[in-house]
Amino acid sequence: MDGADIAEKTNLAAADLQADFGVRRFGAVNWLGLWTLYLKEVRRFMKVVTQTVVAPVISTLLFLVVFTQAFGASRPAVAGVPFVEFLAPGLIIMAVLTNAFTNSSSSLIIAKVQGSIVDVLMPPLSAAELTVAFVAGAATRGLLVGAITAATSAGFMLAIGSPMHFGALWAIIYFAFAAALIFAMLGVIGGVWAEKFDQLAAFSNFVITPLTFLSGTFYSVERLPEPFRTASQYNPVYYLIDGFRSGFTGQAEASLTIGVTMTMALMLGFGLTCYGLLRSGYKLKD
Repeated sequence: MDGADIAEKTNLAAADLQADFGVRRFGAVNWLGLWTLYLKEVRRFMKVVTQTVVAPVISTLLFLVVFTQAFGASRPAVAGVPFVEFLAPGLIIMAVLTNAFTNSSSSLIIAKVQGSIVDVLMPPLSAAELTVAFVAGAATRGLLVGAITAATSAGFMLAIGSPMHFGALWAIIYFAFAAALIFAMLGVIGGVWAEKFDQLAAFSNFVITPLTFLSGTFYSVERLPEPFRTASQYNPVYYLIDGFRSGFTGQAEASLTIGVTMTMALMLGFGLTCYGLLRSGYKLKD
């Protein structure tokens, strides 16, 4: 056997090894791996459903009961909409985005602290597939909590003689999904960035909480004095809440066109950021 034959056999052997270990044989997308990771994320929060689903629903319902019973009778209608009908959609969308953020951020920070993040990084999953699985799992929790909260809120409102109305179904669906996806992506960014629970808590307290509470959930932004009214126009959560609320009341304070455009831009920007962080292994492979 001459040198040429040896070289050819060596190249063939190397090609076989690469086919076995170095090249993904799942096609363009590893659907099985993506679906498995998504199910892992869903089953993770469903194992403690009392904590992750039931508790947020009860907390939101308590907000609705306390605000409407304590202030509802004395509060005038907001832009012609009864206060309880104005308040309920804001609380529902807050439940959606808060739980979406919590799910993805806690999943990543717990995996990093416990050292089990390697179990996610080792399988043949691309950065895009990791992003989709984490975001979809978190969005599922947010939308599930939001749906149950909406059902219980509708029952409470019917009981007090102020039934929930539906003005534009497309706005309800679009802004609910947009809120779940945007804050699920923010959760991925926060979970990757944070190295310990204190840092994640700071991210939540100084970024997420101000954005949500200063967005017109409990009040009309039009009644704010300057410069707070103008500042609210730059808060993306304001457009999520206002757009979602308009689906019930049929009225919107802000332009729905601006709201849709801004939320689409945020989904694209945050999605690319999540992809870049997971692809680079930033604070994950150290």
